[in-house]
Amino acid sequence: MRTGPRLKALLAGFAILMIAMGSSAAIARPARCVLTGSIHYSGKCDFRRAGPGFSISPVGHASFSGGINPVNVAIMAPGVAEVRGLTKYGINSRWGAARRSQRDPACWVGSDFRICVY
Repeated sequence: MRTGPRLKALLAGFAILMIAMGSSAAIARPARCVLTGSIHYSGKCDFRRAGPGFSISPVGHASFSGGINPVNVAIMAPGVAEVRGLTKYGINSRWGAARRSQRDPACWVGSDFRICVY
């Protein structure tokens, strides 16, 4: 089978993207999540590494309460993150800054929310 230049370029771009994302970015690992604030959830979730951060999605539910799925935690500096959630309408909802809890390092605490992943 002969491969044209457009297909070769597309495949090369895809390969570069996968290397940049890291192979673990596509693999969800089971975890237990606890979210408090305007969204309340305690239960199983999928945890995915995403660059210098992670995302979580509920297991067995289409979304967290309020129609949010996933929740993304982008680590900006050691112990500091920016948190966002994707609404069911595709709107990237900014939750705000969060700090890693010193008492429970599995948790990130914002001004009106808390996200813990175990």
